[in-house]
Amino acid sequence: MNLSLCTDIGDDYKSNSQRVRVITEHWIASNMFCPRCGNERLTHFANNRPVADFFCDNCNNQYELKSQHGLKLGRIADGAYSTMVKRIRSADNPDFFFMSYSKKQWVVNNLFFVPKHFFTPSIIDKRPPLAMTAQRAGWIGCFINLTSIPSAGKIPIIENGQLHPQKEIFNNIVRAEHLRVDDVNKRSWLLDVLACVDKISGNEITLDEIYTFENYLAKLHPANHNVKAKIRQQLQMLRDKGIIEFTARGHYRKL
Repeated sequence: MNLSLCTDIGDDYKSNSQRVRVITEHWIASNMFCPRCGNERLTHFANNRPVADFFCDNCNNQYELKSQHGLKLGRIADGAYSTMVKRIRSADNPDFFFMSYSKKQWVVNNLFFVPKHFFTPSIIDKRPPLAMTAQRAGWIGCFINLTSIPSAGKIPIIENGQLHPQKEIFNNIVRAEHLRVDDVNKRSWLLDVLACVDKISGNEITLDEIYTFENYLAKLHPANHNVKAKIRQQLQMLRDKGIIEFTARGHYRKL
């Protein structure tokens, strides 16, 4: 896999954002295999596709690419907030690639695969409305906050300029499938609690440590008035899915 980006492909574009889009999408089409089935190449959809950028002609899975200049991936600018939340709640949301690249060397620094079932409303940050003097006054955009996605859902393909072995990538994707929940409300609770578990350092955690996120989870799920009970329920589900194990009353271990 060649980590260098072909900049010549964007020479006909004056807009910097369009140029970057063409360059990074060309790299995916030229280098990226299908993370779902291992097919050697992905096919680019025709321009102006409303949902996805690429598809696999072997398994028909669809992918969207988001890219960002820099060494790390944090919050990625996206389109309208309402449109993104609607997509998350729909059945046709694609899987995502998130790429960070260097504009100085024009190389790929990081590439992460995020399965679509890890997308929940809590990872979408609402941007302030555009000023009334703006052309699209009142329009509300959003950011995709990758720091709010559990680590199990951020599967590294390229990390700090190093390519991960395909077998490791596929194994991580299979493990991530254990967390698939189709109902978006149930999925939100499960992944939000898992994200809190991720934030606790070390492999040994306690129920009291997870309870410190009670107020945070209450803000994400204002309709629920018994957050501690919900936390315990989600921990049981994470245990059943092989993500954590119970070691003693009120004590858990990350697997």
